[in-house]
Amino acid sequence: MNFLLTIKNLDVSVQSKEIIHSLSLSLEPGSVHVIMGPNGAGKSTLALAIMGYPGLKATGSIKIGTDELIMAPADIRAKKGMFLAFQNPEEIEGVKVSNLMRKAKEARNPGKEPDLDSMVKDRNEMIEECKKLGLNEGFITRDVNLGFSGGEKKRLEILQMITLKPKVAILDEPDSGLDVDGVRLIADAIQSLQDGTRCFLIITHYPRILKYITPDRVHILSKGRLVASGGPELAHKIEEKGYSSYVK
Repeated sequence: MNFLLTIKNLDVSVQSKEIIHSLSLSLEPGSVHVIMGPNGAGKSTLALAIMGYPGLKATGSIKIGTDELIMAPADIRAKKGMFLAFQNPEEIEGVKVSNLMRKAKEARNPGKEPDLDSMVKDRNEMIEECKKLGLNEGFITRDVNLGFSGGEKKRLEILQMITLKPKVAILDEPDSGLDVDGVRLIADAIQSLQDGTRCFLIITHYPRILKYITPDRVHILSKGRLVASGGPELAHKIEEKGYSSYVK
């Protein structure tokens, strides 16, 4: 089988403390995988390591298709088609949402100068996607995450994903801090990109979002190790009985 994202024997450490231990995972095109685990299991560290966060030391192998990225910086991984929706997005004062999105798209297509017609088209598409996510038109003129509510920050992360259409989308706690309507909107946005050419890795503590998305595989992370894998029924088991049988 041809995998879109392949992780083999990944070890991740922070200041000499190993957080992720010999983790291997493969995602095929069109698939949705979910990683669940208790607080402190290493879920966010794993997401950052896959994306190439410079504060981490990672060894092993991370590939998109056949491209080895374990030594590649985050910007190269992004240009190869990787995207990370952060659990706690940073505020960026002085940078408008529309400008961030435009520059991100330009970086994916270096050497191609955007013309006025394409810029107007992109802006109109962005406004339409905002409406689908429950955001008003003025949202794209605001500074990135500055004064945003928790729900607005999550929606902006999803707006970026929809605009960039990555090959590999990693979502760290996408349902955190959202009400039921917000969770449903984000689930709908994820499903709108499921065209069989990309894969999704959703990292979550609670299985709320899985009421609206049916994953292909569910994995349990405990103390930096994958300790169980299964189908959607594994998430239901966690919801009923918790993580106690996996935390040792």
